[in-house]
Amino acid sequence: MLTALSIRNIVLIESLEIDFRAGLCALTGETGAGKSILLDSLGLALGARAESGLVRRGCDQAQVTAIFEPPPAHPVYKMLGEAELEAESGESLIIRRSLSADGRSKAYINDQPISAGLLKQIGAALVEIHGQFDTHGLLDASNHRRMLDEYAGLGGNVAAYYQEWKAAEDALESLKAQALKAKEDEEYLRRALEDLDALAPQAGEEETLAARRQSLMYREQVMDALNNAYNALNHDDDPVRSAWGALERVADKIGPAADDLIGALERASNEMQEAVSLIQSLCADLSESEDSLETIDERLHEIRTQARKHHCDPDALPQKREELAAQLNLIEHQDDLLAAQMKKAGALKEAYRAECEKLTQKRQSAAETLDQKITAELAPLKLEKAKFVTDIAPLPEEHWSAHGADQVRFLVSTNPGSPPGPLNKIASGGEMARFMLALKVVMAQVGSAPTLIFDEVDTGIGGATADAVGERLARLSQTHQIMVVTHSPQVAARAAHHWIVRKSGDQDVKTEITPLEADPARREEIARMLSGAHITEEARAAADKLLQVKAA
Repeated sequence: MLTALSIRNIVLIESLEIDFRAGLCALTGETGAGKSILLDSLGLALGARAESGLVRRGCDQAQVTAIFEPPPAHPVYKMLGEAELEAESGESLIIRRSLSADGRSKAYINDQPISAGLLKQIGAALVEIHGQFDTHGLLDASNHRRMLDEYAGLGGNVAAYYQEWKAAEDALESLKAQALKAKEDEEYLRRALEDLDALAPQAGEEETLAARRQSLMYREQVMDALNNAYNALNHDDDPVRSAWGALERVADKIGPAADDLIGALERASNEMQEAVSLIQSLCADLSESEDSLETIDERLHEIRTQARKHHCDPDALPQKREELAAQLNLIEHQDDLLAAQMKKAGALKEAYRAECEKLTQKRQSAAETLDQKITAELAPLKLEKAKFVTDIAPLPEEHWSAHGADQVRFLVSTNPGSPPGPLNKIASGGEMARFMLALKVVMAQVGSAPTLIFDEVDTGIGGATADAVGERLARLSQTHQIMVVTHSPQVAARAAHHWIVRKSGDQDVKTEITPLEADPARREEIARMLSGAHITEEARAAADKLLQVKAA
């Protein structure tokens, strides 16, 4: 709900602070006192068009701040999250909008900049304004289908059928486009597939070949070194073995020292033989490699050439081969594939159509009940000759959607025999507000806006009709915060909270607003509304009776 409104330098308002409450809130005052300026100011905070004429004369800038406390589950928090604006669920929302004399405006939510477009969406989710100049909400025909479905608890299933059908249609169109392109490229596809089949590339093959090539680049150099080492160590004239033999023949003549000397030479000879064996093993490994450097280079060149040709990584060539084969298969079997997909799409379309027919029947049943309930509300509101009609008509196929195949419009007729038409084309400003009131009373739970504002709801009515309006506003205030700008004492007396709007000053005229909390002050204002500027005792007595009805 709207908890506070702060206005600075807007038309006749220099500075104004208002704290609002839940329930039915009435704003009264003489014509021209500035009640419409309050609505214009609130509208500015809710995303209405910024017009420089709203800035108070002699001021450079105007500003409006509105504080809301939506329920924690209100969709406005999701809207803010999708726009990447910070706001915890249940957190107060402080909307501030400034307007300069040159027409430029800036808007913020909780001190975060926000676009005018998003502000308008958020404003519509928080507050509905109904009156002579209402051009959105219930008057917007694009909302009527949603409102009927919410009222009747309909929808949901048809969306799944629609999505399946459209997915099949999209797949069919994609298949047709692929088949056409594949047919145009058939010769190229065949040659490309033959080349890849001949190459038979494997995933990871390029990396393996590159590593093998690196080792083979130095094979000849390594082989030469190993052969030289082998020849040096395996020479018939082995100095270590010769020394070992010479000393062994005279070992008994050398004495104990010969054992250590001969042992060292023996160990050296054994180490040399082990080195020779290792050299022979390495030479054998290098000699057994079947791939030559030239062969590997040729293979790498072929793989990389094909990768460049198909604009992919070498590792993706096997997948590319499968894609080419699938495209050729499509050419060869396209008639069968297209026929199968067309049959599938047709079956899903019929399933969607059948679900739409069920939904249409449910809507028609709900519309009949809705029309009866709303029409019953109209007679006490001095619209006894009026009729409310929910028109449900089939949409052309190009406009079918996840919401079904119906166009839903709320129509009214104000005189017997006259054809029903759109509300804003048939009803006057006052009638329009009362139609809105009847709709909202019957459809109290439809829509997310927790605050409803009615302007001119009492135009051209009085007595029992005005009392009926007040009673319905009070009833609606049990589930919504209701604000009503009224000239009707019967409506004002029903309010839980009452403010009076006045003008003050002779040359520097200002608008002021005062809460009327005490009964004597409320009685005087309601008596004024009954009798005019000259308040009589009879008017005060009548005001007391109206307030007693509200208290009861």
